[in-house]
Amino acid sequence: MPMTAQAPSAPGAASARVVTASTLGFTMMFAVWVMFSIIGLPMRKQFGLSDAEFTLLSALPVLTGSLLRLPAGILADRFGGKRPFVGLTVLAAVASLAVACAPGYPALLWLAPFVGLSGVSFAIGTSWIAQWVPGERQGLALGTFGAGNAGASITKLLAPLLIASAPASITGALLPGAWRVVPLLFGLLLLLTAAFVGRYAPADTGRARAPRPLAAWLSPLRSPQVWRFGLYYVVFFGAYVALSLMLPKYYVDHYGAPLTQAGLLTALFIFPASLLRPLGGHLSDRHGARAVTVGSFAVMLLALLPLAATATLALLPFLALTVVLGVGMGVGKASTYKLVSRHYPGEMGAVGGLVGLLGGLGGFFLPLIITWVKGRSGLPQSAFAVLLPLTLASAAIFVPSMLALRRRELGALNAAD
Repeated sequence: MPMTAQAPSAPGAASARVVTASTLGFTMMFAVWVMFSIIGLPMRKQFGLSDAEFTLLSALPVLTGSLLRLPAGILADRFGGKRPFVGLTVLAAVASLAVACAPGYPALLWLAPFVGLSGVSFAIGTSWIAQWVPGERQGLALGTFGAGNAGASITKLLAPLLIASAPASITGALLPGAWRVVPLLFGLLLLLTAAFVGRYAPADTGRARAPRPLAAWLSPLRSPQVWRFGLYYVVFFGAYVALSLMLPKYYVDHYGAPLTQAGLLTALFIFPASLLRPLGGHLSDRHGARAVTVGSFAVMLLALLPLAATATLALLPFLALTVVLGVGMGVGKASTYKLVSRHYPGEMGAVGGLVGLLGGLGGFFLPLIITWVKGRSGLPQSAFAVLLPLTLASAAIFVPSMLALRRRELGALNAAD
């Protein structure tokens, strides 16, 4: 399998700048990617949206940000990561600024897919880092970059405060609706982020891959193992995105929390699910990604069992279980990408892009499935009732497949001796 030769020779200071710039950029992009989960709540009142319309608006950016991850990852492999990352950040900024001026729900439905471009930054960033960071340190580097998922916390914490404190002089004739301040500010911050990344990150000179046919770029995707990695990422990342979108509404509807409190409570789930990715990468570098992934599945199942069993949990036990669930997701997201970088070190753009695509599609379809299940069953805890069997099935696939792979590796070593 072709290997990426550039990463081991990258100077330490330059690779550190790549990790820093990409992580900062991804954090801001992720904040924009999930902003409809907060600003959609006042939109729901202003435009009289149904639950289905609200869910669709929140999920559309996730769809775009998922489907384009594979071609974006290949693009970054081919041309380097810096220029695609900066260009994408500018496009996402324009889309965010346009949302602030949207006249109504139909216009927002057209703009939501363009807001979703912000989610594509993950595929570009993972390929960019793989080009600069040596393999033995990629677990920590990719985990640090992935902690940019904490951008969702920026949205959950900052957006409700901006909406509540927006001056009437701004939200009058110029911006009818206090929620418009959020995409306006985020769009401006993305433009500043693009300028910072463009100036701070090292040039991609010598990092691009040689031209080759599209079939060669896509050849690793014929492996069933790649698609299994995508399934695991649906559980660790797709479910995380789904809950990030749906928990604010759950706290408002089920516990009667005000929007600012609902954002804070959701952020307490997001913090471990994002900020523990570096720890997950470090543990995977030291102890092996397989063992870490098994532990992540176990932690998630431990939290999901009581969450799926009843909707009568008091607020504090419910909050504690979502934090535990976030711990499993945060560590598992990092260990999954360590597995990808270990088995496909020269194909992070294509393989990492597909895994990210599948995980992101999980973040799109899971809210729709959960909303449908809730409508049919009436269960308030439908989100967890859906995630429990999905997680259990994924763990049941992961364990025997990894054991079989381990046996093959041991057999190959014994044959070599």
